[in-house]
Amino acid sequence: MVLDIRGIGQVLGNFGTSLEQWVKIIGFAASLHTGSFITRLLDAAGGELPRDVEFEVWRGLDAITPYHPGPAPAAARELVGLVADGDAVLLTAPEHSLLPIELTYALDWMAARDGLSGKHVAVMSASARACGAMWAQAELNKQLLEARAVVMGAELVVSPACPYFDENGRLAAPDLRAQVRAVLGQLCPAGMMEPALSL
Repeated sequence: MVLDIRGIGQVLGNFGTSLEQWVKIIGFAASLHTGSFITRLLDAAGGELPRDVEFEVWRGLDAITPYHPGPAPAAARELVGLVADGDAVLLTAPEHSLLPIELTYALDWMAARDGLSGKHVAVMSASARACGAMWAQAELNKQLLEARAVVMGAELVVSPACPYFDENGRLAAPDLRAQVRAVLGQLCPAGMMEPALSL
């Protein structure tokens, strides 16, 4: 299968033939809790990607410290390096009032090193209230645009009472899967978004 990755920010050195090229998406959740909805949503989104897409999740948000001039701490170096090696970023976030300050720190470190400049970044904001996701999306879009990222995404209004995941952690709700795939399709070249799991 020939992968057309035009329009996606290629990583430095990814200049092989079309059969040797790849797409790599870096994902991270704006949550410090492993079992949070948006962390589970991020993991489940990986199962919706085509087999030809590499998906790597960064889980070091709780170790990120405020930005300061000079050498970056280990967690910040790891994140900046991962994003630099990837073609795009997938970020899941709760409503604005619950955004952890560590997320701002992470974005500050990447912005200071031009880590997001020109990168395609998709944001999925989840909230039980319709306005909550909208606020999160607006705030994150502002920070990402200031870091010169190419921003896209969706506001997902979810009810905590609904069973969104099956026993294996995969997305079980057809409407949510459709929304997630629509966001992922913005990160993948046209023609790649064959379902990894049947609807």
